[in-house]
Amino acid sequence: MALTLPPIPQSLKTIQHYLKTASEHEGRDPIVTYWCRLYALQNALKIDKKSEDARILLVALMDWLEKQKQLLSDNEAITNDVAAQAHLENYALKLFTWADSQDRAAVFNKNVVKAFYTAGMLMDVLTTFGEHTDEIARNCKYAKWKAAYIHNCLKNGETPIPGPMDSDKENDFLNNFTDNAPQPNIGFQVPPSNFTQNISGPSIPPAKPENVSPQNITPAPQFNTNFTSYPSQDTTSVTSNAKLDPALTAKAQKYCKFAGSALNYDDIPEAINNLEKALRLLKTGQDT
Repeated sequence: MALTLPPIPQSLKTIQHYLKTASEHEGRDPIVTYWCRLYALQNALKIDKKSEDARILLVALMDWLEKQKQLLSDNEAITNDVAAQAHLENYALKLFTWADSQDRAAVFNKNVVKAFYTAGMLMDVLTTFGEHTDEIARNCKYAKWKAAYIHNCLKNGETPIPGPMDSDKENDFLNNFTDNAPQPNIGFQVPPSNFTQNISGPSIPPAKPENVSPQNITPAPQFNTNFTSYPSQDTTSVTSNAKLDPALTAKAQKYCKFAGSALNYDDIPEAINNLEKALRLLKTGQDT
């Protein structure tokens, strides 16, 4: 069953493309869906974790990720960062290679734009495991530029120029192209599941998972929200006559989840702040 998330607040609009990519692969590739949503959550926590709308979205993502990790606990590409990186990199490069072959053959349509754009999104997600190699960084920027370029040409009734630019112009353009460039916003159709069967690989070598070195990978943060203790407080002496309704109980649980998330990012003041809110609510029944 597809996940229905709360509305994305304006402060977190930059993560919507990754959430859309996740939704498009739900049911087709749960690994892509999982890591795209985790990447979106990680970035959202860096942007806005204080506004109420952002918190509602973050909790929904945390809950889904926790459940999926348990549900897919036997899937190595969920539990093992090396396997996950290999899976995402292989898929991103297949998309990139297919789109590149279509582009060089002067085949321009929404699926080509979509393949380039999704490849760029997935290459962004690869930073979950560490910094890009020079090749991936260049391919990521090129894929996003090609997606925007072909999309704009089609939108304006122009014929795109196939293949890369002249090498000097391309280097200048890519160096000045940023992730803030206009992004395609049209109703894409995901390429068919067998779209890579006849790929000839015109310029990008296939991914080689065996070359992925574990020591070069930074483990993804684990969102363990089951926070069970507060070391500076003697819980045996805490008493409360407050009667909490289900809504307040859920709010206390939410504060504990935010505290656990803050600890994952070594944000001790934020963790303490959320734990104090939870304790105050449990003691007094008031959320202040």
